[in-house]
Amino acid sequence: MKEEKRQTEKIALLEKELATLTEDLDGMREALKDVEDLRREMKGLKIFLERIHPGFKTEFPGIIKKIKC
Repeated sequence: MKEEKRQTEKIALLEKELATLTEDLDGMREALKDVEDLRREMKGLKIFLERIHPGFKTEFPGIIKKIKC
């Protein structure tokens, strides 16, 4: 009887942990989607700036180096 109750409690705890992990994973998927969207937007802006300002293409790597430091 006690063993059965312990097993039931363990199963309930595992179900809660699984639900928590699933919620966290869903949140991470949404964040990843946002990052991918930002990446595409940045790429589009880069292409636009390269067309408008030809020198941007050569200056951009230096700008990125300064930002990363």
